[in-house]
This record gives sequence, C-alpha cells and structure tokens, in this order.
Amino acid sequence: MNKSALQRARASYMPKVPKTLKGIVKIQEGEPTQSVSDQEAIQKLFPNTYGMPIITFVKGTERKTYPPMNVGVILSGGQAPGGHNVIAGLFDGIKSINSQSRLFGFILGPDGLIEHHYMELTGEVIDEYRNTGGFDIIGSGRTKLEDKDQFDKGLVILKQLNISALVIIGGDDSNTNACVLAEYYKQIGAGVQVIGCPKTIDGDLKNEMIETSFGFDTACKVYSEVIGNIQRDCNSSRKYWHFIKLMGRSASHIALECALQVQPNICIISEEVEAKNQSLDDIVQYIADIVAKRAANGNNFGIVLIPEGVIEFIPAMKKLIAELNEYLAKHDNEFKRIKRSHQRDYIIDKLSPENSKIYASLPETVARQLTLERDPHGNVQVSLIETEKLLAEMVGNRLAEMKKTGAYVGKFSTQTHFFGYEGRCAAPSNYDADYCYSLGYTAASLIAEGKTGYMSSVRNTTAPASEWIAGGVPITMMMNLERRHGGLKPVIRKAYVKLDGAPFRTFAANRDDWALNTEYVYPGPIQYFGPTEVCDQPTKTLQIEHEEQAKNSK
Repeated sequence: MNKSALQRARASYMPKVPKTLKGIVKIQEGEPTQSVSDQEAIQKLFPNTYGMPIITFVKGTERKTYPPMNVGVILSGGQAPGGHNVIAGLFDGIKSINSQSRLFGFILGPDGLIEHHYMELTGEVIDEYRNTGGFDIIGSGRTKLEDKDQFDKGLVILKQLNISALVIIGGDDSNTNACVLAEYYKQIGAGVQVIGCPKTIDGDLKNEMIETSFGFDTACKVYSEVIGNIQRDCNSSRKYWHFIKLMGRSASHIALECALQVQPNICIISEEVEAKNQSLDDIVQYIADIVAKRAANGNNFGIVLIPEGVIEFIPAMKKLIAELNEYLAKHDNEFKRIKRSHQRDYIIDKLSPENSKIYASLPETVARQLTLERDPHGNVQVSLIETEKLLAEMVGNRLAEMKKTGAYVGKFSTQTHFFGYEGRCAAPSNYDADYCYSLGYTAASLIAEGKTGYMSSVRNTTAPASEWIAGGVPITMMMNLERRHGGLKPVIRKAYVKLDGAPFRTFAANRDDWALNTEYVYPGPIQYFGPTEVCDQPTKTLQIEHEEQAKNSK
C-alpha cells in the first residue's frame, strides 16, 4: 500500500510498555470481587465467572514454559484510535510466550466469528498496521454476541482452528458480550478463554481499574485541534457564534476534556443538566444570556460545545425518549407501516399525556429524528439528532425576543458543526499507541495464565510507561442490571462525568471567566516526535484526576 511520510516514520516507532511485562512475569491475585450492584442477580447469571480476583502482573524470578497457543481477535463496535496497536501488542505478546503461537482475526467484527470469516494475522500483516489508526486490518461490526446459537456457531470455527482464547476489543456493550461468552464457554467446558479490551472514544468505560478507554486521548486531541482552529478563526473574523456538537453518545467526557483543552465560551455538560433538572428552555436561556453579555462588551462571537447525548439528559426529554424506546421496541413493525406523513400524529396519539405534549411541541425535524431506526441496543440514535442546529435556532429566537425588551443589543450569526467520525480513526497519539500496545500485551499474559472473563487493565498511566501497572479485572465486577429492549439485562455500568470529580470542578471554577473573556487555547495538531511534555502527555482529565488522588493520599 502507498504510505505517507508520517506513516513510514511511525512504522518504526516502538511503543513503550510497563517493565513488569518484560522478562519473567509473575501473577499476583487480590481479594474476591463483586459486581458494582445487583450482586445476587449478577452472580446467578454468571456463576462460573463471578467473584474472581483482580490480577496484577509483577516481576517474577521463576521462568515458566508455555505451549504454543492459537488466539482469535475481534474488533467490535465503532472505531477508536489504537486498535491496531492492541492487536500488535497481542501478537508480540503471544509470540514472546511461545514463538509457535498464532493469531487469527475475525473479519468485520462478531459476524466474522459467527459466519466463519477469518484471516491469519502474520508478522508481515501486523507490521503493515503498527501505530496506524482505524480498524481496517480486519474491520469491525456491531453485531451483538448474545444467544446460544451464535456462541455454538462461533465455537465450531474456534475448534476447527484450534483456538483456545478469544480477545474481544470493544466498548461496554462489546465487553458485556465478552463476559456472557466467557461464562457460556466455561459452563459447557469448551476450553476457550475470552478476554476483553476497553475501547471507546466516548471515555465512558472507566473505573478504578480501567483509567481510560483507548482512543479517548487521540480523539479528544483531534477534536481540540479543530476546535482550536475554529476559535482562532472566530477570534479573527469576530462575527460568528459556532455551535459544535461533539461525539459521545451518553456521557459528556469528550465535551469536558475538549473544554479543558481549549477553554471555550460555553460548554454544556449533560450530567449537570440532569442533576439540575434543567429544561431545554433553561439551556437556551443560559446560552442566550452569555451571548448577550459578550455582545454588550462588543464581542458578537463565541464558541459553544454541545455533547452529542445532551437531549437524553434533559429530564423531560429523557422521560419522553424512554417511553418512545419502550413503545417502539414493542410496536416497531406497526409504526413502520404508518405513512410517513402520519407518523408524528400516530406517536402523539400513543404517548402518555405529559410526553405527548412535549413531543407535539418539538420542531418537526427533531420529532422525526427521535423516531428514526433504533441502534442495536434499542436506543434512539442521538448522533442523528441535530442538537447543534436546534440550539442555534432556539437561541436566535430567544435573542430576538430579548432584543425587543432591550435585554440584548448585538448581531447573532451562527455556524454549526458536528465532530465525530473525524476523530475515530486518527493515527494514535503516543499515549494511545503505548497504552493500546500494553493492553494487547497484557491480554496475552492473561491468556498464558489461563484466565477468562477478564478485561485487560493498564493503570498509573500519567507516570512514565515503564511504571504502568498491568493486570486484569473481572468483567462481572463492572456489571449491573439495566433496562434494554423493554427488559432487564446485565451490562457493564457506564461511567458518567462526576460533578464532584476534580475535572468537572476545574472546569466549573473557570467557565465564568471563559464565558465573558476570550481566553481561547489553540492546542494544534498531535505531535508524534519531540520532547515528552509535548508528545506523551495524557488527557487533562487523567492528569487532573491523578493530581487529586496524589493530594488525597498525602
């Protein structure tokens, strides 16, 4: 394949890894664990993989020999920078354990396992993809692994290829599937281990053992670069308000991280909207008031960051969407048979009075977007809801009202943007290149020790990579019961922005100044070569969290 100068230079980059993964490795087991909630129900659902200890790899003294292993790997869900390095780390890891080990990639996600589409990932193939973005080495897919028929079909090809371990690289839902698959294969004595790796640019797969999901660092740096460029343009022409929606289906981690990096005039945090029981009107008024105050100072320009899923966090909208999800889960075929021009009236007639009134008050475009095809989990596809355009239009209308009373004197022109796919396949930052490679290498070590139902874990990542802590966390430890498709299902609990957490508190302490003053920061593009303080820094979120932990531990 043709390569750019950067690709050629990056091909020779050797990711940094924890020193405990090199040389003789010893396993250290902690105390038994339990799920974050619904302990009795989760244990009943996962009797063979529940309660396992947290694992840490440390330096050992006794060298072990391991037989060769055949390992399968699946990329599941949306892309995230660094996926190729997870596979490279896994490949190098199993080869370091036994040079005769082999790696097989299943094509286009879980479907590849079910339909028996695969390829062997040799050293020659792996070397073409080291330190590159994207998932194109084997492709990805969103099929959920959730029923016995799929598991049994997958087992046929795993046995045919003599694969004794399967690594699933994905987000919270994909790792939930990995947990279910690990339980089933353990229950029937299939002899196949299943290990997960934490992927999602959304940043919502995290806890005390999973500091961050891979790809979050790179994606936020890509978005922050582009936002910074727009801020520079904005501060140059001084005539537009830019409404920028940022990817992040539920949690607002991306919006918060970008705000910490670029210091915009306004950043909405979904979790705060919900906690304060704010309405759509409250959000519109908040933005309009800041626009008016800046206009009074002669500044008819600014930047508004909007998290993709904010509409679901507005309490009244959340209730409406929950009822829509429930109703459409049961009556989807009936709804699809309704003439498009009559669908709005049909929904208004079927909802409860309170939600029917809210739905009827929405602009036609937004109302229609709320009833579009659901995602694989039965939820509204919030990325299809043009919240940035909705807010820009509603703020414009509010300012027109304020102008009549003299509360606003200025000009209001808008530009709208949605940054999402631009960041998902970027060449990984040094942090993500190192972190992902270490996750893959750790997965290989977990497999060598015969573990299943674990997620690869690498911690202490604000320190130099040699001091990172590698190990594994039982996936059942992260699980709870949530309502999906009209019923309760075991899933990994999402991590939302903590309003009492240090990153949000840092943002909240500064946002009033950023609102009225133009204090933009221009991060520039990701740097791959140069001083470590420029090239290897983790996200602001991680740095602030670790500073807080260090302060509290004194």
